[in-house]
Amino acid sequence: MENTVTKNPALPIPGGIREMLAIALPMVVSHACDTFMTFTDRLFLSRLGPEVMNAAMGGGMMNMIMISFFMGLIGYSTALVAQYLGAGRKNACPLVTTQAFIFVFIAYGLILLLKPLAISFFHFMHVPAEQIGPQTQYFNIVVFGTIMGLLRVALSSYFSGIGRTRIVMAAGLAAMVVNIVMNYVLIFGKLGFPAMGIRGAAYGTLLGGFISIIILFAGYFGIRNRRDFHVGKSFRIYPQIMKKLLYFGYPAGLEFMLTFFAFNLMILIFHSMGSVTATATTIMFNWDMVSYVPLVGIEVAVTSLVGRYMGARDIPTAKKAAFSGLKAGAIYSLIILILFIFFPKLLVDVFRPDRDSAVFEAAVPTAIFMLRVAALYVIGEAAIITFIGVLRGAGDTRWAMRVSVTMHYLMAGGIFLILKVLRLSPEIAWLAVVLVFMSLSVVFFLRFQSGKWQKIRIVEQNAGDENP
Repeated sequence: MENTVTKNPALPIPGGIREMLAIALPMVVSHACDTFMTFTDRLFLSRLGPEVMNAAMGGGMMNMIMISFFMGLIGYSTALVAQYLGAGRKNACPLVTTQAFIFVFIAYGLILLLKPLAISFFHFMHVPAEQIGPQTQYFNIVVFGTIMGLLRVALSSYFSGIGRTRIVMAAGLAAMVVNIVMNYVLIFGKLGFPAMGIRGAAYGTLLGGFISIIILFAGYFGIRNRRDFHVGKSFRIYPQIMKKLLYFGYPAGLEFMLTFFAFNLMILIFHSMGSVTATATTIMFNWDMVSYVPLVGIEVAVTSLVGRYMGARDIPTAKKAAFSGLKAGAIYSLIILILFIFFPKLLVDVFRPDRDSAVFEAAVPTAIFMLRVAALYVIGEAAIITFIGVLRGAGDTRWAMRVSVTMHYLMAGGIFLILKVLRLSPEIAWLAVVLVFMSLSVVFFLRFQSGKWQKIRIVEQNAGDENP
């Protein structure tokens, strides 16, 4: 009699799209919530005028630059937690998070020390006079809440690494609701509160972040997590794990910081061309954020699964997870491509201020052009986030840092050359950015195909005296 094996259809295939989506979808929702919060902040502020909207974007971007290195470093704990889980060493997972907490408090002190330097940078970049006041005001408030953002990264990375991402989604949803409600109340002065304008947007952001941290800590110290991972025994410095987090995480942190700085530099160069170009650019990057940030959820899922299967030395399944992420990302990006090509005017009009604005009307044609051109690279975005997730999950962070940073500074330099030296139009500068970005997806694909990431070893299965 022939021996047959019946597969349980309720169980996801390892590395398959169902397993990947089980992790990715809650993270997509979580990052979509973050995107929607920022989008709504700027939408509310656009009703006060384009200059206020631009100021929130400039101040928010600088705040992200201040924390970006530490977000990348701390965020690498996703891959490290996943690798320990795959290697069968569950007790090490919360130890990774404890080391991440230590980096959070070090980072917060450094960020506050560097705050005056960031404000000086606004003046150095000649931000328009009507924008720099509210931009500084917004930044001065949100920078004090960076500790909540970093703690959220550490906790979210832990839950992503072990594959329990629904709590991250719950925290994101709660933060979004609180943020949107409080922004509406504080910006426009509802329910007896005074109208605080851009300061209200900053305070609403901090309140939303506080709620998300409460939820994540409740899950981390919950009975199930304490029982399964022995969290109570993890609160100590563990040099071997701290070294791993620093060694593999600092390239990811440098990449995040330097590329984000280059991205902010691009925006500031566009903003320095005047209020019309600044408004068009702000609208474009708001929608670009909508198209990109949810893909980060897929990147996190790919990093988690690739890390888990690399820790278990199961390379074929790690590769399968990569292609599952690519499929999911391509489907989402196709939807964005259709919106950018066929409905750009509708997307731009979302940011139309309540009162007539000559600046906004002059910016509409440029913003529409930018959105249509951006449709060229949205599919490439899916490839980039997938292959970056693979490389980070496997520990190939140095190569990813060098290539990504180089390409982003080529884009920033190209914008400066086109706008400031050659005195060409913003449309040509944006087209150059898109062409360079499209080439980046090809470069990352070639690295994935080379297979060099498969040879990296972060966590040993037989740990010996390194075993916590």
